[in-house]
Amino acid sequence: MNFIPKSDNFESRVRDSFAQQKVMQTFSASLGKIAPGKVEIILPFRDDLTQQDGFLHAGVISTILDSACGYAAYTLMPEKANVLAVEFKINFLSPAIGECVIARARVKKPGRTLTVCEADAFAVQGGAEKLVAAMQSTMMAVLDR
Repeated sequence: MNFIPKSDNFESRVRDSFAQQKVMQTFSASLGKIAPGKVEIILPFRDDLTQQDGFLHAGVISTILDSACGYAAYTLMPEKANVLAVEFKINFLSPAIGECVIARARVKKPGRTLTVCEADAFAVQGGAEKLVAAMQSTMMAVLDR
């Protein structure tokens, strides 16, 4: 689907907000592609983010999927809006190990207050991508804080 953003500077708003997220800095995550209703977050694989078997921890994958969904929704929100997650569900499909993990989120249904998104996480090894998790989430536009 092609969505029309409510702000001409949606990409710079996403980049500015992302730069303020301390958890993304802690994880060394970065933004990839940004388009109306779509955002990609790239997380380099790090041993200090793994669980006991050497796989990327589910909580870390959840965090990048949640942020990717939030920013996908944010691209379509009005200039003065902020975004908060109100619900999400994740299916972990395969252990995450590789050079990096890419979270790709997209808006399924935008709304004035609530926006439904979905995202997939892919472990990348030698240029090949393997689907490791899938999320569906609901994001809320917060207009007054």
